[in-house]
Amino acid sequence: MYDPKSMKAEEFISHEEIEATLRYADENCSNRPLIREILDKAKECKGLSHREASVLLACEIPEVIEEIYALAGEIKRKFYGNRIVMFAPLYLSNYCVNGCVYCPYHHQNGHIPRRKLTQAEVAQEVVALQDMGHKRLAIEAGEDPVNNPIEYILECIQTIYGIQHKNGAIRRVNVNIAATTVENYRKLKEAGIGTYILFQETYHKESYEKLHPTGPKHNYCYHTEAMDRAMEGGIDDVGLGVLYGLELYRYELAGQLMHAEHLEAVHGVGPHTISVPRLKKADDIDPTKFDNGISDETFAKICALIRIAVPYTGMIISTRESQKVREQVINLGVSQISGASRTSVGGYTEADRPTDTEQFDVSDQRSLDEVVRWLMENGHIPSFCTACYREGRTGDRFMSLCKSGQIQNCCHPNALITLKEFLEDYASAETKRIGEAMIARELSNIPNEKTRGITADYIGKIAGGERDFRF
Repeated sequence: MYDPKSMKAEEFISHEEIEATLRYADENCSNRPLIREILDKAKECKGLSHREASVLLACEIPEVIEEIYALAGEIKRKFYGNRIVMFAPLYLSNYCVNGCVYCPYHHQNGHIPRRKLTQAEVAQEVVALQDMGHKRLAIEAGEDPVNNPIEYILECIQTIYGIQHKNGAIRRVNVNIAATTVENYRKLKEAGIGTYILFQETYHKESYEKLHPTGPKHNYCYHTEAMDRAMEGGIDDVGLGVLYGLELYRYELAGQLMHAEHLEAVHGVGPHTISVPRLKKADDIDPTKFDNGISDETFAKICALIRIAVPYTGMIISTRESQKVREQVINLGVSQISGASRTSVGGYTEADRPTDTEQFDVSDQRSLDEVVRWLMENGHIPSFCTACYREGRTGDRFMSLCKSGQIQNCCHPNALITLKEFLEDYASAETKRIGEAMIARELSNIPNEKTRGITADYIGKIAGGERDFRF
């Protein structure tokens, strides 16, 4: 029985409800009065239900799709302006006891080199990332209670926050590790993490169990209920994600939105972020062997509908996607992207991108400087801001500000301040030239005169050598 307030995975992600939703969507995909009603509701920027979004996903009327894309762009700009938050993944260990059939780190893969970073190697990776200009990381590790216990993860977080190199500093560490206990989530909270991220992979229980035939990850309910345990453990911000290509995309979108509705219903706050990775080639993984791959056009429509359905959430796209695809979906709702990513353990200290331990092929292989310049040339402000986390604007406090639009009074100035830091410390001459012009233009877009003046003062102080200002 479907119940968004239930704490049981098979009730808040009800297979029967998703099947009924997909039938409803098929029956109404050309129902213009209903579609008009759904689009008008979306314009209020209060979100859509999983059923309403599923109708729009099933709809193939060209002018409706155009309106969906335009509306997604409008909603993105209303909540997040023209800012794009930058981050990088940091792979700590590829030891894993699970048998996930789509991941090269699966336990049965006997020819991939296994590696776990020492604390000295973690420090070296962090210095390399700081020397690019990164301020925000997402740490990744396989599930292995012997090689990657929670104590190891906590020690790595402490090491990362402790590295101060030149003007570099990692100011926010997000964590993407396996589902764990309330006690361990409390430990992560105490360690000062930002967002806890866990990809569901697929919401289809039968497929999930086949895709995860061995290891603790095989337990669908324990995995799906992880976000509730994380929030019980005091973690304010959680990030959802499915791996598109494992199961039928219409099923996945409905499940993902139902999960967001569940978090809102139970905890009063939905997902801080939603990631939209697609299955990609890796060591012994051939994505063509999976039957549910999606086209770039379908992928763009999914991104637009997530933005419309969950307008407040941060949307993340990684370097799995090409520059072309990333450029399209940034305009449809994506608000965070990775840059200069290496998806191998110890990859940032290598002169050339290592491929022998990559979790997936990196499609966008540009440097961080090139990505920053590209964003600015397309009218986006690259933001290295971590102020909300550091000022305690997390969980329901962040969401209330975001939903009211008030968050932009902090985020726009902070984006310019952190961009100025990047330009002074890491940018090429051409990137700095473009960035200085952007900052000059965007300062005038800060509506509050006092805030505008303080921001200009901070930017001047950064040029003079001071660092780490924030609203």
